[in-house]
Amino acid sequence: MEKNLPISDKDFIESLIPQRHPFVMVHELTEYSESHLVSGFIIKQENIFVQNGTFQASGLIEHQAQSVALHTGYKYYLLGKEAPTGYIGAIKSFDAEMLPKVGDLLKTEVTILNEVMGVTLVNCITKLNDVVIANSQMKTVVK
Repeated sequence: MEKNLPISDKDFIESLIPQRHPFVMVHELTEYSESHLVSGFIIKQENIFVQNGTFQASGLIEHQAQSVALHTGYKYYLLGKEAPTGYIGAIKSFDAEMLPKVGDLLKTEVTILNEVMGVTLVNCITKLNDVVIANSQMKTVVK
């Protein structure tokens, strides 16, 4: 059942997360383990979080949260189950060093720190050209 990584099939990626176009902020799954994931996302001009060619901080947060959802969705896919809907329960911290531009490729690494009764504590690091541009720690909750 496991697919070869990286996975960039748009329909398959979208089947793993609850969001739908135009609100999809991940397009690629490049690494996966039980406690780790790396996602990719190319920023397009028509993205709802783009203002004057710049991807806003709120878009970075949503991209990171969808990367967490992608981890959960792929885990459920491997188990042969339908992916659950999840929500951001709390953002403990978020720092953006810079805001990316249209055409940039974001790579986000999700590390699962703790998972108890549907609540997952994660660390997210987003890079642009191997330089960290944003990081966060958030709790997500599975419905």
